[in-house]
Amino acid sequence: MTALRCTAIHAPTPDAIEVLDDVRIVLDEVGTIVSIEPASGIDEASAPSDVVVGPDRVLVPGMVDTHVHAPQWPQLGTGLDLPLERWLFEYTFPLEARFADTGYARSVWDQMVPALLAHGTTAAVYYGSRHVEATTALAEACVGHGQRALVGRVAMDHPDGTPEWYRDESPTASVDDSARSIDDIEAMADPLGLVEPIITPRFTPACTDAALAGLGQLAELSGARVQTHCSESDWEHGHALDRYGMTDAHALDRFGLIRPHTVLAHATHLDDADRSLLASAGAGVAHCPLSNVYFANRPFAARASLGAGVAVGLGTDIAGGPSPSVLAQCGHAVVASQRLADEGDRDARLDLVTAFHLATAGGADLAGLPVGRFVPGAAFDAIAISLDAIGVDPDLDDWSRRFDKLVHRAGPAAFTDVWVAGRRVAGTDHQH
Repeated sequence: MTALRCTAIHAPTPDAIEVLDDVRIVLDEVGTIVSIEPASGIDEASAPSDVVVGPDRVLVPGMVDTHVHAPQWPQLGTGLDLPLERWLFEYTFPLEARFADTGYARSVWDQMVPALLAHGTTAAVYYGSRHVEATTALAEACVGHGQRALVGRVAMDHPDGTPEWYRDESPTASVDDSARSIDDIEAMADPLGLVEPIITPRFTPACTDAALAGLGQLAELSGARVQTHCSESDWEHGHALDRYGMTDAHALDRFGLIRPHTVLAHATHLDDADRSLLASAGAGVAHCPLSNVYFANRPFAARASLGAGVAVGLGTDIAGGPSPSVLAQCGHAVVASQRLADEGDRDARLDLVTAFHLATAGGADLAGLPVGRFVPGAAFDAIAISLDAIGVDPDLDDWSRRFDKLVHRAGPAAFTDVWVAGRRVAGTDHQH
């Protein structure tokens, strides 16, 4: 058993933060929270091995990034003035094709995963490349560096929606390689169970009907989760309407891909029927507010989706979004909702508490991960934030003001410790 004495803050629901002031969090050997109790009633002599996180720091749950294109890490912050389809063909697909070289892939993963951990991303939902070996190497890097992750080989076989030099050979190959990727990831040595596979058709323009149908069958047979893009832009949304005579979400459902914990990236063009479909299936949306400014043609209606019972998390959309910080997406989510409110949807506005919930517990619920809250039974994925580093004035700032400051001002320089499954994996505190 391990125990930490600390003050923590989390948003277990979208409606309110909860401050756990001076508590003792007890963990088991695999980093699961066993109990949380007031520390003031504990005899210090009976708990000499406790890790004490001082009063100058506060713990928050680790960030859950529900949408990351791992092979796009080297192009972060480039080409964002292009339309989506040009950005893909001129920047993204040529870069992703390089991941046929597994050695190159490992070098990127060993830069990216520690960098994301340093930004507080303790859990990520990753798109790999279309290469099985590079995708397995990504899963291995997550285990090696201690990051929780869902990792998916990208399936893409459509001759019109992909370049000849970067596509799966056939629908059968698309499904077979995805199945092999699932097997390889599940066969890895992963004693803490940090990494799981996820079936990943890139999006409908990049996949044939046969591949989509086969991947839906694979999801049913394997039980693996699913992720894809959905109605991201006018281009993608219009593609589904022209090709299927129905919205992207309903087309994906026809192929068996709308399932519990299906993660749909962007989904900015959902209608009420789409939201009802997702809510009834237990699927949801990776809301990427900054990336949506560049590529999605409209903000995502997060409040309407939450009100309809749709699960929602936040995503950076590396590299469609130029920032690797999930915490920063909270502010972007508030701004995006204000844009909808300014356009006439008075109920669209998100507050910072709801946005922070989406970055933590909401993303965990969407992806089906046991994190995001400080409660018994949850895995202890957490960040310790220096209150001094974010400019907290103890005489001026109550917990509401401290919370605002930590969301708006905290970053890697303020993260003294980052834990995944109770193991410290990053942070600026060199005393460890």
